[in-house]
Amino acid sequence: MADPIDWTSLLGTLGSSAVGAVGTNYAANQAADAARQSAQQAAQMAQFRPVGVTTRFGKSGFNYDPTTGQLVGAGYQVAPDVAALREGLLGMAGTGLGQAQQIQGIQPNINEQARGLFNLGAQYVAQTPQAAAQQYMTQQQQLLAPGREQQLAQTVNQQQQQGRLGLATGGTTAGYTTGGQGLQATNPQLAALYNARAAQDAQLAAQAQQAGQQQVQFGQGLMTGGLNLSGQGFGLQTQALAPYSQYMQGATGIENQAANALTYGQGLGSAGAAQAQAAANQYAAGQATANAAQRAALQGTVAGLTDPISALIKGLSATPTGSGYQQAVNYASTSPYGWLDF
Repeated sequence: MADPIDWTSLLGTLGSSAVGAVGTNYAANQAADAARQSAQQAAQMAQFRPVGVTTRFGKSGFNYDPTTGQLVGAGYQVAPDVAALREGLLGMAGTGLGQAQQIQGIQPNINEQARGLFNLGAQYVAQTPQAAAQQYMTQQQQLLAPGREQQLAQTVNQQQQQGRLGLATGGTTAGYTTGGQGLQATNPQLAALYNARAAQDAQLAAQAQQAGQQQVQFGQGLMTGGLNLSGQGFGLQTQALAPYSQYMQGATGIENQAANALTYGQGLGSAGAAQAQAAANQYAAGQATANAAQRAALQGTVAGLTDPISALIKGLSATPTGSGYQQAVNYASTSPYGWLDF
């Protein structure tokens, strides 16, 4: 025959373990709720709360969600007289922009003229200084040719009338070397005429070399002038755009002065947020300590309740009708936990 079950020991163990587990779970839930509420309060304390600021130029404003209290909007309003100044500058900026656009419209014509100068200069530069010198020499001799012919004809006619046309002097039989040919006799007046022409041609040759160099420099000047002309056109555009830029800068400065109210409000809110965060941290730390103590107290209280309940279960197992049963009934009727239905 099997040994009888020790119901007293079994019920005492089960009762004590079950009640202890339920008490521990209850204490943990209570501590979690307290920690959650503490975290929510700390988060609300640390929320960023900018401050509305009013200055001479404008005022700032902020909108918050009525349910969560979180910041959902921000803006600023410009003072009426300041706004009028801003609009006036913006109107002048529009006029200045129109003037700049007019100057920009003539830039294509300026570029065309500049291109013509540049191409003309390129033609001068394309000819070498030697070729330019030869061209200069040819042109000058061509200019002198008619006058020289008339001068020679007048000299010959004068000598013929005076009977000196065949006169020749200065001839020699000896040359500059032994056995060399002597010097030719010449007409003194005609010799002087041709010698003067030779000197003139030599002078023209020297001038032709300078003229060739000057022609290249002249071509470079034309090309540079074309580039400068185009650049000056763009410079006019920059100058014409300056009034627009200044008006816009003035209007922007006024707008920024009004927007400073929003910046100031944000700055004050940031300073306050730092202090609120520190306060929230202190609050959270203190509350965490309090929550831990509360949880320990709840667990201790529940643990203290397991002994009488175990005793109750033990008494019930001793006799269903005896003094132990009556004690259980009396305990249940007087216990603050009410009647326990077994």
